[in-house]
Amino acid sequence: MPKVLIAEDDPTMLTLLKTLLEMEGFEVVILTIDEDVPDAVLREKPGVLLLDVHLGKQSGMEIVASMRKNPELSQVRVVMTSGLNVRDECLKRGADHFLLKPFMPDDLINVLRK
Repeated sequence: MPKVLIAEDDPTMLTLLKTLLEMEGFEVVILTIDEDVPDAVLREKPGVLLLDVHLGKQSGMEIVASMRKNPELSQVRVVMTSGLNVRDECLKRGADHFLLKPFMPDDLINVLRK
């Protein structure tokens, strides 16, 4: 299973995601809310980045757009999540997939296993 790097600002959601993904056999790394996401991706080398659109003071949209411009980060799979249906904008900015919160655990697992 790929390593999943989670950038999410909701502590409850983080706990649930970590538990679910570890039960499914994924290696999980959680970022702190103020951590530099692109730097963490370079350091951790995840198979997938699970990225919240609204990440504290950071913008997930800006993060994914900057990653796509960086040759070292452009190939990392990015799954973006939000409580607002901003699917089209996320995909336009460079996300590989979008999940609308609240999503079913099976939907997330299926996306991560692709």
